[in-house]
Amino acid sequence: MGSKTLAKSRSTMEISNNPSSLSHLHHHLQDQVITALRALFLLLLLAATAAAARREDESRAWSVEYAAVTGCRAHAASVVEFGAVGDGITSNTKAFQAAVEHLGQYSKDGGGGGLLYVPAGRWLTGPFNLTSVFTLFLHRDAVILASQDISEWPVIDPLPSYGRGRDKAGGRYGSLLMGVNLTDVILTGDNGTIDGQGAFWWQKFHKNQLKYTRGYLVELMYTDQIVISNLTFLNSPNWNIHPVYSSNIIVSGITILAPVHSPNTDGINPDSCSNVRIEDSYIVSGDDCVAIKSGWDEYGIAFGRPSEHITIRRLTCISPTSAAIAVGSEMSGGVRDVRAEDITAINTESGVRLKTAVGRGAFIKDIYVRGMNLNTMKWVFWMTGNYKSHPDEKFNPNALPEVNGISYSNVVAQNVSMAGRLDGIENAHFKGICLSNVTVHMAMKAKKVPWECTYIEGVSKDVSPKPCDSLEGQGGDEGGGGGELTGCRFPEERLPIEDIEFKRCSYAT
Repeated sequence: MGSKTLAKSRSTMEISNNPSSLSHLHHHLQDQVITALRALFLLLLLAATAAAARREDESRAWSVEYAAVTGCRAHAASVVEFGAVGDGITSNTKAFQAAVEHLGQYSKDGGGGGLLYVPAGRWLTGPFNLTSVFTLFLHRDAVILASQDISEWPVIDPLPSYGRGRDKAGGRYGSLLMGVNLTDVILTGDNGTIDGQGAFWWQKFHKNQLKYTRGYLVELMYTDQIVISNLTFLNSPNWNIHPVYSSNIIVSGITILAPVHSPNTDGINPDSCSNVRIEDSYIVSGDDCVAIKSGWDEYGIAFGRPSEHITIRRLTCISPTSAAIAVGSEMSGGVRDVRAEDITAINTESGVRLKTAVGRGAFIKDIYVRGMNLNTMKWVFWMTGNYKSHPDEKFNPNALPEVNGISYSNVVAQNVSMAGRLDGIENAHFKGICLSNVTVHMAMKAKKVPWECTYIEGVSKDVSPKPCDSLEGQGGDEGGGGGELTGCRFPEERLPIEDIEFKRCSYAT
């Protein structure tokens, strides 16, 4: 054995046989571990401090790019400047209210308008009102969280065209983002998120524990020039986006997500609105992905404001219990001139559904649908004239809706239980229905009879499986002229709202 090895052995034996040496080694190792832990703690503290400083810098110095229709905003502020804290716990209702009020001073003529920036973080808030000539911009990692404190949700009057809340008679809770009598409102971002935390409301709704109708995520009333784009909406307590008595509306490039069995979580519901463009959006919903409305029975008839001149294109929908696009059932102000094109629906109850009833009055007419790609559907076509909901017993049983001029073309559907269920009203037949170039592939366990039709009149061409006898007429390209049917009409002239182009705006601090 060499001298180095002997020396090492002796040293090891001396340490192992010497308790004081062992104790010294133990303390030495303990000191090293403590020193290392202190260093690690300092590194973590420095990293956290740097991250916090970086977040603070981002909230103080930031830049955004956004789309606008009328003009770019001249003034901007971050919600943190008004005391907001993005921890997901602190209520920021007052901060949002103060920020909007501050920017509202620029909404007057020549004021230049204002932009409210919401940086990365989780921003808990109750409902707050928007203002005119205003943009709300959400950072891609920003989440606006709807408060679950009911005391933060104001109770407001029912809509005059409805006469009551939809869930309950009487008033209704306000919506998370609200506005009345505004002009030029933009809600946008870098795909930031507005989360309604709806499970809280759904449970109370199912247990009948709410005194008033649930609020929406967005409701803009009597407002002109609305743009909603590049945002994600999650788990709304009720409907997601509800423009009502409004005009010149563009909803583009949004995502709406809710559990497919959540109650009444409609996606986009233009209600007594005109000049509407809905495009390039993806919706998973517990109710209709898009529903076009205009008031309820005698209240809607008296208010008398239709929904009209609406285009819906490049929409993708998943809704196992409802429709990709619905018209009604609340349509007592009338619905006309709706154009839907390039619609995709998967695992959805029906493609485009018309819903009305005795007592609704008014009309559904000039509805044009071209290009639907559907997969796993209960019905492709569904119309019903006996929808069972009324606001009260005061509706007029003689107020019969007129349904006329409904055109569907270029439809392909796979895995379908029933091609069509078309039920009109005995004393008010649904007329002018046109189907052309429709191919429906039935599911393995499909209904034995693919079509069910009562009180309807129309024409068809190149439809498989063979439709009802009441759709076997031939009468020109709109179901009313002479000659052989060549195809169902889709308007060639474009709506003015279709040709509005976005301008790119930017702001930096």
